[in-house]
Amino acid sequence: MRILMVNKFHYLKGGSEKYYFELAELLKNNGHEVAFFSMENNKNIKTECKEYFVPNIDLNSKNPFKALNVIYSKTNRKIMDKAIEEFKPDIVHINNFQRQLSASIIKPIKSRNIPIVFTAHDMQAICPNIVMLDGKLELCEDCTGGKYVNCTKKKCIKNSKLKSILGSIEGYYYRIKKIYKQLDCIITPSYFYKDKLIKDGIDKNKIIAIHNCIDIDKYSVKQKSDGKYVLYIGRLSREKGIIDLVEAFSNIDMGKLYIAGDGEEKERIERLVNEKNISERVELVGFIAQDKVNEYISNATVVALPSKWYENCPYSALETIAIGKPIIGSDLGGIPELVEHDVNGLIYKNQQELETYLKKVLEDKEYCEKLERGAERLRQQYSKENYYEEIMKIYQNLVRENCNG
Repeated sequence: MRILMVNKFHYLKGGSEKYYFELAELLKNNGHEVAFFSMENNKNIKTECKEYFVPNIDLNSKNPFKALNVIYSKTNRKIMDKAIEEFKPDIVHINNFQRQLSASIIKPIKSRNIPIVFTAHDMQAICPNIVMLDGKLELCEDCTGGKYVNCTKKKCIKNSKLKSILGSIEGYYYRIKKIYKQLDCIITPSYFYKDKLIKDGIDKNKIIAIHNCIDIDKYSVKQKSDGKYVLYIGRLSREKGIIDLVEAFSNIDMGKLYIAGDGEEKERIERLVNEKNISERVELVGFIAQDKVNEYISNATVVALPSKWYENCPYSALETIAIGKPIIGSDLGGIPELVEHDVNGLIYKNQQELETYLKKVLEDKEYCEKLERGAERLRQQYSKENYYEEIMKIYQNLVRENCNG
């Protein structure tokens, strides 16, 4: 089978890019031919596959005509035409495409009756701000059902009136043109996201929830040590809830907290650590390479997912399960689907519970060992072999329906 993989970034920027590259590798390893469609960037990863790139789009451009390219780009449409003609895919698997690639890439695919699979890594189908947070970074579902004017009213996109207006226009354009209804299958990496899309009006029969996969053979559950520390890995941004984590940690008098990652909240976190007089127990280690990530998780007592927004299916959770370590996570989004309370971790509903659970895992080694055993039992269900079987069912059914149609 020939699959054209589409994603607006062609380098490892986040979870959707990790998925994009790893799914492509999984497909190639099983004998399929893969090509890539993305955006030009000097960070792009060179592959041995055919690659098609559209010009880089600057979302910070103050030129209103260039800004409208995020809604529809004739150039991108022509390049997709070329990719389809040359590569002749059986399936086009789209990931993050909104804005930089735009809705213009859909028509060339649909005009040739090629099935489209879309993996919804975020909530942009519902929320112009993608993460269902308003301009004050509070949880918000006001745009559900196509009420995108709320994005403009609340200046949800980077607290910018212009960017929020463009986001609202884009939302209305996608809804009027029924872009998401043109997609043959939508994969959501969580049941939570599936429910949100159904609530927004997308046909439930088009949506399949499949948790992301991970190459569990790369993660060992043996020779682990207990470094008596809590670990956070990810972007240092407000919606990730790191401030809540530091606040809770400051109220217990044991263990250490390692914060791995970088982002706009770094200075605020450092100030809070100093204010709480816990600088000897909290260390911001910055961005760490993948091999070091595994080492940090293996040596941790617990990994914290204190998100204040609707996480989908974070890879940090899958990596932690694959290594056999427990997770303390907030009761939001897809996190409770990955963390079974009192089995492979703990789910908290408020700040007091977060503090209580941090203290419990740091002082009760036997309880932690129980949670580790729970994680080890769950790890196999996120294997790449299981995911491949599920994805091929989708591809084959769509190709079969396309032939019969």
